[in-house]
Amino acid sequence: MMLGLETGMVRLMSYTPEWVRLFEEEKSYLQAAVGKYVLDIQHVGSTSIPGMLAKPILDIAIAVQNFEEASVCIQPIEQLGYEYKGENGIPRRRFFVKGNPRTHHIHINEMGSRDWNNQIDFRDYLIQHPETVGEYAELKLALAQRYPTDRQSYLDGKAPFIERVLQLARSGG
Repeated sequence: MMLGLETGMVRLMSYTPEWVRLFEEEKSYLQAAVGKYVLDIQHVGSTSIPGMLAKPILDIAIAVQNFEEASVCIQPIEQLGYEYKGENGIPRRRFFVKGNPRTHHIHINEMGSRDWNNQIDFRDYLIQHPETVGEYAELKLALAQRYPTDRQSYLDGKAPFIERVLQLARSGG
C-alpha cells in the first residue's frame, strides 16, 4: 500500500518515487476540476522530498489569487471524493481530506501567503540540502516511536525544526 494512514496514527514509510506519480495523477484530476480558478498546484510535504521518511499521505498545495473567491473550488474538489474541513486551525486556508484510511490532504492558500510560502520554502530547502533531510528523518522517526497514536504531539515535536529550516531557507542559509 503506497498511501493511507488511519486517523490519529503516526506511521512512517521510506520514500518511494511512486508518490511523485500518484501526485501527478491527482494533479491532473484537480487541474480538470479547478484549474481555471487556481494559479498553481504543487506537491508539498514529506512525500515530495526524495529520500525522506513520510507518513503515507500526499500533501497538495493549491495557490489561488483570493481566499474568499476560492470557495468556487469546494464543490468540484468534493466531487473528486474529498471532504472539506474548512480552515482546520490555519486561518485563510481551505483544507480537504480524502480516503479512509487517509490518503490525501489539499491545502488551498493565497499565492504568496505565509502558509503557501512555508510549504514551498521548506520543501525546496530540503530538496537542496540532503544532509538536512537525514536530520529531519531521524527526528521524525524518534517522534513517531515516542507518539505512535498521538499525531498532535508528533506535529508539535517537529515544529522547532521546521521553524529553523524556514529561517535558513529565508536567509539563504
